[in-house]
This record gives sequence, C-alpha cells and structure tokens, in this order.
Amino acid sequence: MSETKKRKVHTLEFKAKAGLEALHGVKTINEIGQKYVVHPVQVGQWKKAIQEQAKTLFEGRRGPKPVAAHREPELLYSEIGKLKVELDWLKKKSGMSLS
Repeated sequence: MSETKKRKVHTLEFKAKAGLEALHGVKTINEIGQKYVVHPVQVGQWKKAIQEQAKTLFEGRRGPKPVAAHREPELLYSEIGKLKVELDWLKKKSGMSLS
C-alpha cells in the first residue's frame, strides 16, 4: 500500500512572501516555485490574490460610505414629519391657532 501524503499548510506570511516575490517580476514563477518548494500554479494564485486584494488596502475615509450614512437624511426627515404632525395635533387640542 502507498502512503498518503498530508497536505502542506502554508502560513500567511509564507504565501505573502512568495506572492510578493512573484509580483516583483525579478524571477519567473517557476523559479519562485522551486525556491519555496511549491507548485508554480500555487505561486500564480497567490500573486493573483495579492493583486485583487491590493485595492482594499487604501479604502478608508474616501472609500464608499456605509449604508447607514445614506439612510440618515431619510430618517431625519421622517422624524421631522412625525414631530410636525404631533405639534399640529397638540395645537388643535389646546385651542391655539395653526398659523
């Protein structure tokens, strides 16, 4: 019977190091794969993941606003409407003029 191989679990630092080296472009992906003893396809996947995730590094103050911030004016206008109706009702009940 043959021995079953266990999967290697690479750390995040290891993946980032190999992926960043692939991004630099000094060595080929095959050379990087040989250096780190991983399949070149895996190095390419790590490189691609880094490229896709890079844009999220700079999201922040100028990034898209949270959904709650878009709804804030709507909530305030609805609150103003409720208070106006309540004020009109109280004026009517107390006998004050509506002007």
